[in-house]
Amino acid sequence: MTTDNTDETTSMAAEAGHRALNLLNKAIDVQTPLVRRNIARARQRNPEASPAEVIRNLERMYVSALTGTGAAVGGTAAAPGVGTGVALALSAAEALSSLELSVLFALSIAEVHGVPIDEIERRRTIVMGIMLGGSGSKTITKVAERTGQHWARQIVAKVPVETLHRINGILGRHFVTKYGTKQGIIVLGRVAPFGIGLVIGGAANAGLAALAVKAGRRAFGQAPASWSD
Repeated sequence: MTTDNTDETTSMAAEAGHRALNLLNKAIDVQTPLVRRNIARARQRNPEASPAEVIRNLERMYVSALTGTGAAVGGTAAAPGVGTGVALALSAAEALSSLELSVLFALSIAEVHGVPIDEIERRRTIVMGIMLGGSGSKTITKVAERTGQHWARQIVAKVPVETLHRINGILGRHFVTKYGTKQGIIVLGRVAPFGIGLVIGGAANAGLAALAVKAGRRAFGQAPASWSD
């Protein structure tokens, strides 16, 4: 009986992991064509803005958007007539939206820095490396057998795709564990009643955004002095 339960749990975990990676790939496919439009939005108020200024705008846009989606869904549980089931469904949809926002942010930063994102393996490495933070950068530098700061420029832009494929295999397993667990906690927190979910949802997403911004700065380093052709 115990063996059956263990097998069932393992199977459910594997299925959840497969869904998480599918959502990630879908988010990358959907958001990649929007990268330059996102950068244009960040330059809208000042077309002459430097790359450093545009990156700061991209960071603000990302943190604001991610915090807003978390708070909006968290507030639904407190609305009259809205049950927990509806709130959970909305929160699951918001998790996908949050993932897409994170993908768009990471790829936009890469574009400003001139790091190539034309190949899917490079895009995956950039996105997962930033979302996983410190553990992602350690994995990337270890598998690539390279050391030094700013892995996105030193590794993703230069190593062969075959190496990135190996890196992404390991990052994918870490992503399923870390991102799935973290999102699960946040989803449950967002549906808390009496307006508590609004606070939890907004604060949790703000925390995730802040970590991604910090990871992006470590990954790419100082912004280019000027725009390349």
